[in-house]
Amino acid sequence: MSEQLLLVGSIPLDTVQDVFRMFGAKLGKFLPAVPDGEVGPRKHWISRVHYQVLAGHAELEILRHPRPDNGIERLNPRDAGDSWLFKVRDGVEQVRFCDPGWRLGYARDAVNSYFVFQTLRENGVLPEGLRFQVSIPMVNSVLPPRIFPNAGDLAKVRPGFEAALRAEIAMIVEKIPAKDLAIQWDCATEVQDAYGAVPGLPSAGGIERNLDQIRHLSPEIPSEVVLGYHFCFGTLGGWPRFAPEDLSRTVALANAVVAASGRRVDWIHIPLLDTEAESFFAPLAGLEPQGARVYLGAIHHMERFRRRVEIARKFLPEFGLAAFCGFGRIPSDEMGAVLQDHLQAMQLAG
Repeated sequence: MSEQLLLVGSIPLDTVQDVFRMFGAKLGKFLPAVPDGEVGPRKHWISRVHYQVLAGHAELEILRHPRPDNGIERLNPRDAGDSWLFKVRDGVEQVRFCDPGWRLGYARDAVNSYFVFQTLRENGVLPEGLRFQVSIPMVNSVLPPRIFPNAGDLAKVRPGFEAALRAEIAMIVEKIPAKDLAIQWDCATEVQDAYGAVPGLPSAGGIERNLDQIRHLSPEIPSEVVLGYHFCFGTLGGWPRFAPEDLSRTVALANAVVAASGRRVDWIHIPLLDTEAESFFAPLAGLEPQGARVYLGAIHHMERFRRRVEIARKFLPEFGLAAFCGFGRIPSDEMGAVLQDHLQAMQLAG
């Protein structure tokens, strides 16, 4: 498995084939796996679950839509204050989801994208040995407290959503050969919670209350499938949505997640802010990846890229490189520049 570079997930080109040809073909030799870009509705990450899945559920009531644009409906929020809001209808104790394996859309998109991946790899566009990467937001990130303002509603929704997500994973591993597959869990609300920064939740226990979902879902992924985690600072409303003073709680969360996974973890992605303060990087010395490859999100603000890498290596001598997050909220016409940043990072890293 090549371990120099990681693509987190979203790449807002028009089609999956565009993503594989532009990013996969040029970066594939550096990558352990290539994502399909989460094109179309998925580029805004969890928002499409809110309007495609939750908004149509008979047991949920919509309290707020994103504000329209000049009278035209808007599906994706501008920022956290513009997000979808829901409540569980009166009398409903548990919200469950039908059509196991397909209802959430992750398996359907993965199966369709894998066909394109397989075809391009057979035709030599993508290198042999490259895996197909499916990046999926973890339960607590899809269903954060901010979108269910009524106390008690999350406890009624999350178990059913977790069951639906488990069924999606089962369908993905049934339809895609394990030797070709990598699955990455995306964790954003979990990172904020680790720092006590989620409104409505107590600061104590922020790591532990996010581990049950890991214990329930990661062991369902066969050992032949590569497993990774992306710890996310968020891009809703601009990056970073959440900017901690240092990486201490991100590292503590990563250590706890690896220990709770119930199987081998192959990679961990941790974003880096645009800072040269050694105090921000110093907690990396306490990272316990247990054999997982660590990727640091250093590919941004390239004029300071080399310096960030040098400081990080004082505390974590060995790591791969990545951007801070996916690119779904970056204009598509900037993807050429994003690609060049990744190629430049490979040159500077030697």
